[in-house]
Amino acid sequence: MPRILTGITPSGTLHIGNYFGAMRPAIELQAGGDAFYFIADYHSMTVITDPAERRAFSHGIALDWLACGLDPAKAVFWRQSDVPEVCELMWMIGSLTPMGLLERAHSYKDKLAKGIAPNFGLFSYPVLMAADILLYDTHIVPVGKDQKQHLEMTRDIAIKFNQTYGEGTFVVPEERIAEAVAVIPGLDGQKMSKSYGNTIEIFGDEKALRKKIMGIVMDSRTPAEPKPDADKNLAIQLLKFFAPADVAADYENRLRAGGLGYGDLKKALFEHYWNHFAPYRAKRAELAANPDYVEQVLREGAQRARVVAGQVMARARKNCGLR
Repeated sequence: MPRILTGITPSGTLHIGNYFGAMRPAIELQAGGDAFYFIADYHSMTVITDPAERRAFSHGIALDWLACGLDPAKAVFWRQSDVPEVCELMWMIGSLTPMGLLERAHSYKDKLAKGIAPNFGLFSYPVLMAADILLYDTHIVPVGKDQKQHLEMTRDIAIKFNQTYGEGTFVVPEERIAEAVAVIPGLDGQKMSKSYGNTIEIFGDEKALRKKIMGIVMDSRTPAEPKPDADKNLAIQLLKFFAPADVAADYENRLRAGGLGYGDLKKALFEHYWNHFAPYRAKRAELAANPDYVEQVLREGAQRARVVAGQVMARARKNCGLR
C-alpha cells in the first residue's frame, strides 16, 4: 500500500488556497489507509520568531485539519518538531545536496524578489522538505504546482544518496498534482499566499471576510456592458471552487452577456464560500472547546511517526557508516 505524506507550515491563518491545494486532496486520500500528515513547525522558523505565535498557529492548524475532515484513526497526524530525527536526516542528505540545485529553487528566488530577507532557512527549505518526505518511506506526495520543483529536488537528493550509499536507502517519491486546483488565485490575482497578503481564510470573522471579498478590485466596465473575457474574472474563478458547476457557469454566462453587476457577483461568491465551510466551522468550535483531545491526537501521531522514522534512520545511518 503506497504511503502518502503532506505537511503545512504554521506561519499564519490557513486560507482556501491551502484547503483546495493541499488539505482537501490529502483528506480525500486518507481513505487509502497509509496517510502521514504533519504540522511543519520547524519550517515556520524562517518567518516567525515569536514562540507564542508559533504555538498558537500550530494549534490552530491542528484544529483546522481536524475540523475539515482529517481522521486520526485513518491518518498519522503530528507536529514536525516532535520527531527530531528529521533534523539529523536533513544534515545527512544536505551533505550531498549541490549548492547549484538549491540556487535554482523558484520559491527562494520569488521570495527574494518580493523583498523577503534571505536566510539559511529559506535557502535550505528544499533539503528540510526532502528530509520530511524521505524519513517516512513516502511513496506519494500531493503537491501544488508551486511545490512541484521541490518534489523533483527531493527525488534528485534521494537518488544521489542511494547512488552514493546504497540503492534502497530511501524510497524515491512520486508527485501527485490535482491540475484543476493546482494554483488558487488570491484577492489580487496572484497565487494565493500568506506572503502576499491576498488570502481568504477558511475560518474567521464573517464581517471581515465579507469585506475582503466585496473589496476585490474589478475593472470600470458598467453592469450592462458585455464581458467576453468573463472566464478571466477573478470572482468567477473563485466562485468555481464553491458553487455547483451549473451555478458557476450561469454567473459566468450572465457576466459575459452583460447585465450582471460586479457587486452582485461578489455577494454570490461570499455566500457560496461561507456556506461551503459552515459544517467545518461547527466542528472546529467543538474541537476548540476540547484542547486536551487535540494535543492527545498530536502526541499519539508523533509516537506512530517515530516508529517509522527510527527504522528509516537506522537504515540510513548504517548505509552511510554512522553508528
